[in-house]
Amino acid sequence: MVESGIESGTASLDDIVTEVVVLGGGLAGLTMAAALATAGVPVVCIDRDSPDTHRRDDFDIRTTAIAYGSMKVLEGAGVWAFLEPDAGPILDIRVADQFSPLFLHYDHRELEYEGGNRPFGWIIDNKDMRRALFARAAELPGLRHLAPAQAVSVERTRKGVRVSLADGRTVRGRLLIGADGRGSLAREQAGIRTRRWAYNQTAIICTIRHEKPHNGVAVEHFLPNGPFAVLPMTENRSSIVWSERSSLAPMFLKLPDDQFIDELQRRSGGYLGDIGLLTRREGWPLSVLLAESFIAERLALVGEAAHAIHPIAGQGLNLGLRDVAALAEVIVDAHRLGLDVGAPQVLARYQRWRRFDTVLLAAVCDGLVHLFSNNIPPVRLARDVGMAVVNRLPPLKRFFMRHAMGVVGDLPRMIRGVPL
Repeated sequence: MVESGIESGTASLDDIVTEVVVLGGGLAGLTMAAALATAGVPVVCIDRDSPDTHRRDDFDIRTTAIAYGSMKVLEGAGVWAFLEPDAGPILDIRVADQFSPLFLHYDHRELEYEGGNRPFGWIIDNKDMRRALFARAAELPGLRHLAPAQAVSVERTRKGVRVSLADGRTVRGRLLIGADGRGSLAREQAGIRTRRWAYNQTAIICTIRHEKPHNGVAVEHFLPNGPFAVLPMTENRSSIVWSERSSLAPMFLKLPDDQFIDELQRRSGGYLGDIGLLTRREGWPLSVLLAESFIAERLALVGEAAHAIHPIAGQGLNLGLRDVAALAEVIVDAHRLGLDVGAPQVLARYQRWRRFDTVLLAAVCDGLVHLFSNNIPPVRLARDVGMAVVNRLPPLKRFFMRHAMGVVGDLPRMIRGVPL
């Protein structure tokens, strides 16, 4: 049975044969599948969760920062048209140590890109992203979205891949893309080791409504226990991402609403006027994961199956969408030439393109966490002066602004706005 382009897990037990199998139907996985299908590559996406579960307003209260370059990936995959009405643009970024007179300010009007002033990015509810991805999947005849479907085993050989599902079906293809998160079955089956370390921080997240308009300004204050970010959403709503010492986070999560709001006001400075909670509060322990390889025989990893980093620079999903853009490009190029999309040389090109960038960004974010999550006076003075210097050097500032937009480096076609 097929409903709205999503194939039920109770369908026929016959083998499903395709070109590419995407294991994982999260934000990166379903974008990967949509990008390939948009370019004419047959693909099956195996999603363990029911779309009805994802569509519930209370299923996922998280939000995601989508950089301008990542928006181009979503646009190229045909997803952005469904998503744009729910996306709150980031027009300014203001970064400072709390109570310091020195700061870093990015104004989108100071940078011209693609013939105009573009937002640095957008803040979007995760549930809205999933709804947009489901809508796009329903339009693509070359994409079979199996949901709910649980993968129980993965077999890879020189000739292809075979994924066995809990309901008895199997999915076979030339290439497996592991987009199945930090606990990736695809990565574990391939024996790819990971490097992991945990921060003594928990991200406290929620969405607030407020009296005064945010005017598209994203604010990040660096506090001794971790960064505190207020990120602009549509209307008078903002997303809170508050990194707190893990030993203290449970106390804040359990505060009565009025006391929790007082803490938010104290950390934000009260510039939004009266505020109230629109969602529950959640705590997410913060850690890093880096796969030692992004590829193996007939396998490529994307998103959190390959890497997970601290949210200090808001680059989590953006890093995954750059994976999507690069991997989609090498697959599509091979497919159009009639080559094997799972061949070693195709996957090696993806690995060369993405792993250095990912490791470098993870190291930079780790350095920023240690630089800013302390209150040592000489260190604090040095970082404040550094931000002030960048703020007063236009060429350097423009480079960092372009980096915030995700348009620096060896960019795949999708990020450059060129069709696959």
